[in-house]
Amino acid sequence: MKSKSSRRKFIRQIGTSSVLLAAGTLQTMAINETRTITIPFAPRISQNDKIRIATIGMGIMGNADTDTALKVPGVELVAACDLYNGRLTRVKEKYGINVLTTRDYRELLNRKDIDAIIIATSDQWHARIAIDAMNSGKAVYCEKPVVQKISDGLNVIAAQKKTGKPMQVGSQRVSSIVYGKAKELYKAGAIGKLNCVEASFDRQDALGAWEYTMPTDGSPQTVDWDRYTEGMAKMPYDARKFFWWRNYRDFGTGVAGDLFVHLLSGIHLLTDSKGPDTVFASGQLCYWKDGRDVPDVMVGIMHYPETKEHPEFQVTLRVNFVSGQGDKGMTRFIGSEGVMEMLDSGFSLTNSIMSKAPGIGGWDSFDTYPKAMQEELMKQYNLKYSAEEQKRPTKPGVKYVAPEGYDEHLEHFKNFFDGVRSNKPLVEGPEFGFRAAAPTLACNDSYFQKKIIKWDPVNMKVV
Repeated sequence: MKSKSSRRKFIRQIGTSSVLLAAGTLQTMAINETRTITIPFAPRISQNDKIRIATIGMGIMGNADTDTALKVPGVELVAACDLYNGRLTRVKEKYGINVLTTRDYRELLNRKDIDAIIIATSDQWHARIAIDAMNSGKAVYCEKPVVQKISDGLNVIAAQKKTGKPMQVGSQRVSSIVYGKAKELYKAGAIGKLNCVEASFDRQDALGAWEYTMPTDGSPQTVDWDRYTEGMAKMPYDARKFFWWRNYRDFGTGVAGDLFVHLLSGIHLLTDSKGPDTVFASGQLCYWKDGRDVPDVMVGIMHYPETKEHPEFQVTLRVNFVSGQGDKGMTRFIGSEGVMEMLDSGFSLTNSIMSKAPGIGGWDSFDTYPKAMQEELMKQYNLKYSAEEQKRPTKPGVKYVAPEGYDEHLEHFKNFFDGVRSNKPLVEGPEFGFRAAAPTLACNDSYFQKKIIKWDPVNMKVV
């Protein structure tokens, strides 16, 4: 946990950088002392403060989430659940033979020695397990998207409100100091009035397109296929639908639910928005024709109405799994006086401000008029606008870089466990998570149904 003095120092540093910006000095800003953002020492944790966790779904994100959670002092892995035997074997190899392993997540919910559950399953299980876990008295960390279907969102929110159990949704940029600093500048008017956001994730390899390495022994004997497809129409075992589940509508949410949701989480954090009111998506299956039934290229267009939190603005989202520019992601906030571009470990801010005078000559009808008229027009223009008013105002650019080794994923888990220990507010509860997820799921509906989706961001429902 961060010490009070570290927190105060962090606030002072943020305040200092704001003063430097106001003074108009080009800055490359970083918080150099890592103790202000990471745990400088292992604090004493009493037995009452110990948090015992279980992870459900030990795939890529299940391992990543568990590894990160265990970096927080006082957190202990008690159990893990997966439907493939090989991953349960790996759990004991990696985390110890005393970790309980099971194929049935309900066995974990009945245990009194488990305080919190990490849900990192295929998307169709998120809502079901989250509701069951909270009703069983467990705190929940659930990977994004918080639900697979829009219709499940309000049920998850209701379960959290009824039980009062902490629930964090796993879109870690919500905890990032990079987005925190960018929000501070945005709210101070650094880019003028926001009117457009462009955001994208591009990839160009098989792993990035979800063709993960298959195990050598995947079969109905080593995979609990019946439990995996519980509640669905009977279907034969299919290794791809289990190990490459993101590629299938029955089990995942495609590029929109996996990647658009990260982009919208950051956009909503910065703008304090509840979401768009109109969603439209277009896409195609361009390259990865491996049996998947979701597109590998998708564009989403969203309209955000004016609210008391923000002006009206447009959002364009894109994912391209066969991009000639390689593995690259970007979110660009465009305002009337500048652009803030979010990068991997920081952001850049540049300004372009219109002059008070509208301009005359150049690519203009001015030169098409008689010479005497041009002279008169120029005279009138110079009388109306001073030389200063004819110039474009300038501001220095800003570049912000996070400290080397900074880990927003760890910060997200620290926030979650602070909430579990002392009921502190979480940065991404189910309402925030659903408001980011629902418009991305609406992109899928728009794409497959070939229509515009109307969304009520306040009441969180399709209209």
